[in-house]
Amino acid sequence: MLKKQKTKKSPAKRSPKTKSAGKARKSPKKSLIKKKAQTTVKKEVQIGTAVHYFGKIKVAVVKFKKDVRVGTHVRYRGATTDFADVLSSMQVDHAPMRVAKKGKEVGVKVKKKVRAGDGVFVL
Repeated sequence: MLKKQKTKKSPAKRSPKTKSAGKARKSPKKSLIKKKAQTTVKKEVQIGTAVHYFGKIKVAVVKFKKDVRVGTHVRYRGATTDFADVLSSMQVDHAPMRVAKKGKEVGVKVKKKVRAGDGVFVL
């Protein structure tokens, strides 16, 4: 008895019908392997604490630990509060100011309710 030799077909010689017909191959691709995302997360630094909140005019009184300018992106965080905002308006004794000095209590316009004791963090 003579045995027939098996010939292997190279993948280039396959017809296009065989690639699209049937089930797709399930070979793991290196590009699909999940890798840990390397994101740089900035550590939020506390720059102040909310002292009081005026509900009708939506203004929080904040005591700052550092100098802060109008336009700074901040996050208000507390037990029930957590939102980001931009310091759009700051006032002391009804006088607008651009820079709040360290240790000053300043009125800041906010978009949501802030409670006394909530932290103010710079983003």
